[in-house]
Amino acid sequence: MAPSKVLAGARVVLPTGTVDDGRVIVDGARIADTAPPQAETVDLAGHWVVPGFVDIHNHGGGGASFAGGTAEEILVGVETHRRHGTTTVVASAVTGELDFLARHAGMLAELAQQGDIVGIHFEGPFISPCRKGAHDEQLLRDPDPAEVRKLVDAAHGHAKMMTLATELPGGLDSVRLLVEHGVIAAVGHTDATYEQTVQAIDAGATVATHLFNAMPPVGHRAPGPITALLEDERITVELINDGTHLHPAALQLAFHHAGAARVAFITDAMDAAGFGDGRYRLGPLDVEVTDGVARLVEGGSIAGSTLTLDRAFKRAVTVDRLPVGDVVAAISANPARLLGLDDRIGSLEPGKDADLVVLDDAFELVGVMRRGEWVVDPQLG
Repeated sequence: MAPSKVLAGARVVLPTGTVDDGRVIVDGARIADTAPPQAETVDLAGHWVVPGFVDIHNHGGGGASFAGGTAEEILVGVETHRRHGTTTVVASAVTGELDFLARHAGMLAELAQQGDIVGIHFEGPFISPCRKGAHDEQLLRDPDPAEVRKLVDAAHGHAKMMTLATELPGGLDSVRLLVEHGVIAAVGHTDATYEQTVQAIDAGATVATHLFNAMPPVGHRAPGPITALLEDERITVELINDGTHLHPAALQLAFHHAGAARVAFITDAMDAAGFGDGRYRLGPLDVEVTDGVARLVEGGSIAGSTLTLDRAFKRAVTVDRLPVGDVVAAISANPARLLGLDDRIGSLEPGKDADLVVLDDAFELVGVMRRGEWVVDPQLG
C-alpha cells in the first residue's frame, strides 16, 4: 500500500469551489478527511489539484487501438491516457462485423473486470450511412433490438453506452432495450429531424455523441437534432475540444444552452493520441494523421482525434476562457455521474478514490495520481 500523503499548498478544486492553499489527504487508495501521523507532505504551492479525468468516448492511444487491439495493446493505450490525466476510461469500439464486435466485447469485458477500463461504448454499427463519418458504410445496419441485445450480452455487464441513429427502423425499440439493461443510449451519427430526436429522448436516450459532429446542422426551419439535444435537460452533450472538431463559438453555444452541468468533454481519440503522425487503422479503414489531425485516406473525413484530456482542459481554460470549475465538471464530475460512478470518482472528497491531476499555473500537467499511486510524480518532473 502506498504511504499516506498530504498534498499541500495547491489551489484545490472541490465541488463547493476552489480552495486556495488547500490540501488533499491521501490514505492508501482513498481520499481521507484526516491525515495519519506518518503522512508524507508534498508541497504543491503554485499548482492546481483537480479530480482525475473521466473519458467516456475513447478509441485508443499510444499507437494502440481499443477498437481492435489485443489486451496487451489496449493496456498500452490505457496507460498512455493515464499519463495525460485520464484516470478512468471507457473503451469505444467502432463499426465492424457483428460477430467480431461480440468477440472483442468479451475481451474488453475481461479488462473491465480487472479494473483497467470501466466499460465499453459501442459506436456503430447501428448508425446512419448519411452521417457515417469514419465508419465503413458496408458494415452499417439498422438497429435491430435482437442484435443490440447480442452486443450488450457479449459485454457481460460491462456495456456502458451505445451510439445509435435512432431514426432508423428499430431505433426507438433499441433505445428502450438499452435503458432496460442499464446501458446509456446515445444519439449520434444521425440524420434525425428535431421531432425524431425528441422521440428518442422520450424513449430514454440521455447522451449526444460528439454534439455537432456527424449530424445535420441547425436550420431555422429544420432545427434538427442539435437543437433538441441542447434544449433538453435530460441530455448530456459530448464535446471534442481539440480546435479541429469544433469552432470555439460552437463550444460556447453548447455551454450557454446546456450549461456546465450537462457537458462532458471527450477525446474520441484513436491510436495516434500521445503517439504521433503517420498511417493508422480505425476499425477496417485506413487513417492518415498529419499535424495531429486524423483523416480517412479514402474521402478525407475526420477520423476521431489525437486529443488527450489534459490538452482539452488547458484549451478550455486558456483559449475558451471557461471557468476552471466548469471545466472540472465537464471533464470529471459529469462523466462520472453519467456512468453511475460518482460515489467513487469525479470529485475530491473523503472516501472517494484518490484519482487526481496536478497542473502548473499555466495549466500544463505535471502530476497524475490513480488510486493513491503516482502515475506521473510531480516531484520527479
